[in-house]
Amino acid sequence: MKSIILAVVGLIAVVVIGVVGWYLASPLFIDDVVDEDFPVAGASGEAVGLAQVSQASLDQMDKEIGDQLSFTLPKAEQLAEMPADELEKMEAEIQAASAEMPDKMMDDPMPEAASDEPVVVLQGQFQDADSFHQGSGSATVYQLPDGSHVLRFEDFMATNGPDLHVILTSHPAPATHADIMDNYIDLGSLKGNIGNQNYEIPADVDISQYQSVVIYCMPFHVVFSTAALGS
Repeated sequence: MKSIILAVVGLIAVVVIGVVGWYLASPLFIDDVVDEDFPVAGASGEAVGLAQVSQASLDQMDKEIGDQLSFTLPKAEQLAEMPADELEKMEAEIQAASAEMPDKMMDDPMPEAASDEPVVVLQGQFQDADSFHQGSGSATVYQLPDGSHVLRFEDFMATNGPDLHVILTSHPAPATHADIMDNYIDLGSLKGNIGNQNYEIPADVDISQYQSVVIYCMPFHVVFSTAALGS
């Protein structure tokens, strides 16, 4: 009877150890990929395709190169419903026609920053915490037109791990649990260890108090990657 009890206890121990081991080790070789758009439409700095241009832009384009095209430019709402292959063909012909246009010299003064555009408040680059815990990509704090702030990662990649969180801390170069906990705010779980992603910053947070972003393993108090923030 005693041997049966020991066998059962041993089996339970093996299962528990296996589950814990999987929890700790699996994130290290399983990537979690995300790709979020910038929270303000059209403000990510990426090129805007033909299907996204405004009707005013289309009217101006029609005025300037319409005679060189084999078709009449459709309205903006028609573009939104066109198949991708037709859009690509149309874009190619517009580009070819544009290449034949003469130079149009301009000398406008630098405009003031538009109030409806996001503003970069702080930014930095992710660095490796050590040879095993690594990270790369940019971390940028934006002030959005409504006055709120968002932290955005771009071209981001980090070593995966269990229960990783995104931390803002006042320490300029945090390397330990004590460095981070002195003055910090937890923005929540890391959405993915690879890809572009956004993290809302609570309205009552004073951005000027924080000097770095940390990818942090909560259960084991381990720093995976940091990005020093500067203006």
